Amino acid sequence: MRDAFYEESASSQRAAAEIRKYMIFHVIGIICIVIAVIHAFFSVAFVPAIISESKETITLVLGLVQWFSPFLFLVGLAILCWWWKKRYNVSYDYVFVEDELRISKVLNGKKRKFLTKITAEEILKLGLCANDSFERTISGQERYVKYMTPNKEPSEGKMFIYVVRSGSMGKTIYVLECREQLLGYLVKAAGRNKLELR
Repeated sequence: MRDAFYEESASSQRAAAEIRKYMIFHVIGIICIVIAVIHAFFSVAFVPAIISESKETITLVLGLVQWFSPFLFLVGLAILCWWWKKRYNVSYDYVFVEDELRISKVLNGKKRKFLTKITAEEILKLGLCANDSFERTISGQERYVKYMTPNKEPSEGKMFIYVVRSGSMGKTIYVLECREQLLGYLVKAAGRNKLELR
């Protein structure tokens, strides 16, 4: 076991625009919930009147559907906004500690969600995504590729690397955006023979 610690983040290059989009969906979701709560409050007064005035079952059902449709629409829209906003302002943290790499997803710079841990023994191979070996590795295996970066191109001073991991669920290929130091730690932990140079 090597005594090593290295930490790095892959942040979005469009952070300012993504923060705005995140806030737009967040505010729309809150407005929908507030209006839905007001609607539910008025339901206490109006629903009994609908029930008492309806002589037939079909009239009752249509009246209730007509009354609760906006409420259900608002709640559905709030849930959709809450789900959709999580796609924006996302970054990834990589922490290398004692021969294992821990990857977490950070939502809106606040909420951290642990994704996975890759030990040195699980690494089958690794290399640069710019090399031909990456295309050969993912050929026919695209569904096993997990992109642990919010960017389509690496930020300045960083590069895209891939790590092929053998786990209990089979083979997984992780794409990370990092500096050369993290690649160096992974190579030292897994062994130089796991590094694909071409």
